[in-house]
Amino acid sequence: MIYELRVYHCVPGRLPNLLNRFETITLKLWEKHGIKQAGFWTVLVGESNQALYYLLAFESLADREKKWNAFASDPEWLAKRAETEKDGPIVAKVVNQFLQPTSFSSVK
Repeated sequence: MIYELRVYHCVPGRLPNLLNRFETITLKLWEKHGIKQAGFWTVLVGESNQALYYLLAFESLADREKKWNAFASDPEWLAKRAETEKDGPIVAKVVNQFLQPTSFSSVK
């Protein structure tokens, strides 16, 4: 199992829009494509409270590539993303990393 840590740095003031899009649109489409989330976090105390952190779980990098590419090119996703950004972009920057659990991790 591998995990993808993704951090979405929002355009100032647009974090509520991003959270709403995940809750009402993105998660349903991920389910359709077999993408499994391992958790979502916002920043309570830290450098910026305009960021969303989340983990995705995949069997392998090949599994991730197949599922993510199918999601990213889904016509429903493309249309709904455009609709949610009609007033301008929500996300200013995305950072992602692929993580592999250690032998002593409680998450495998």
